[in-house]
Amino acid sequence: MRYVNCAAADRLLLAALRDCGRQPHIAAAARALSHAGEHGVFWVAAGLAGAASDHQRRGAWLRAMALVAAAHLASMGLKRAVRRPRPQLPCGEPLVRTPAGHSFPSSHAAAAAAAAVAYGALGPAGRRIAPPIAAAMCVSRLVVGVHYPTDVAAGAALGGLAARLGARWSLAGSGPEPVRRVRTRGRHD
Repeated sequence: MRYVNCAAADRLLLAALRDCGRQPHIAAAARALSHAGEHGVFWVAAGLAGAASDHQRRGAWLRAMALVAAAHLASMGLKRAVRRPRPQLPCGEPLVRTPAGHSFPSSHAAAAAAAAVAYGALGPAGRRIAPPIAAAMCVSRLVVGVHYPTDVAAGAALGGLAARLGARWSLAGSGPEPVRRVRTRGRHD
């Protein structure tokens, strides 16, 4: 049986995706997604836009946005505890600068996955729009060369779990109460 060295697989996958960044249009898209996701700004803006446009579920949008922010903050705390250095690639400098020198877990991925889960729970538009943008943002962190795949996977798992655990709170009061049937004893009309 052959065992896979996780660190080697991490480096190989990162090098392959980073190589995609040599194509100008891919590099530009990856840079744009990385900049938009800095400190969860894109996802907070999306939550505010949802709250502004969906009056019936405004509170749910704001609570979902709070889950996204919480996932981002949790990843930042974990990143400071783990202190894994960012990748050093032989293919050159990363395509973007980063505010911190640590990479595990990816805070971009944590916020993106939390948004995909939390905003996706708010209706069809969220389910159609948030997951593909979140996936693209996660991949962008590899293309720009600032995270290992395991950083992104851990960040996405953290964000998705945080949003899933907070789903009941987030959705509280997000629409009309369901009609409940009450059983009574006696006559049935």
